[in-house]
Amino acid sequence: MKYVLLFGLTFILAAARAQDFEKRIASHRQEYKEEFLKTPNSPLKEGDLTYLRFFEPDSTYRLRAKFVATPGSEPFAMLTYSGMRKQYVKYGELHFELAGKEQTLNVYQSLDLRKMPQYRDYLFVPFKDLTNAQKTYGGGRYLDFRMKDIEGDNCVLDFNKAYNPYCAYSEGYNCPIPPRENHLEAKVEAGEMNFGKEH
Repeated sequence: MKYVLLFGLTFILAAARAQDFEKRIASHRQEYKEEFLKTPNSPLKEGDLTYLRFFEPDSTYRLRAKFVATPGSEPFAMLTYSGMRKQYVKYGELHFELAGKEQTLNVYQSLDLRKMPQYRDYLFVPFKDLTNAQKTYGGGRYLDFRMKDIEGDNCVLDFNKAYNPYCAYSEGYNCPIPPRENHLEAKVEAGEMNFGKEH
């Protein structure tokens, strides 16, 4: 009887955690949609938001990653899909396991944003994976971090928050192309999917 009660309690706690996780992702996605309506150069209008599509929240894509800082990295020009280049510096690396394999993603900092007090702690992870051009945008997706998200050598990497660049919705934007080092040999079936409207 004791084991039955213990199993039941474990099941209830796991269900509660899953429900809480889904609520947090739903709240994050609602804020994400609202941001399009607040941003002056947004490619989407209110009527376009219904065409935004996402994978179901999946906590297995919320990973604990080891962060390795890369001080002294040289600035470089990251190519964008418009042909323009933007200045970034490699801030560090995220090491984690996905699809049974050890993976690495580089974390970058924009030199332009670093000059602005409100954005100087912003970090950027552009990446590609094996869902691109099928279930997700062919040009890859992005993840954002703040420096405070990194605690020592640990960081939570939540692919449920992966989002599309503006180029997925419209022409004329300078969207950074994920560097070759950030191409994952795995499927990331989490986060934002292909936009559901032609442009």
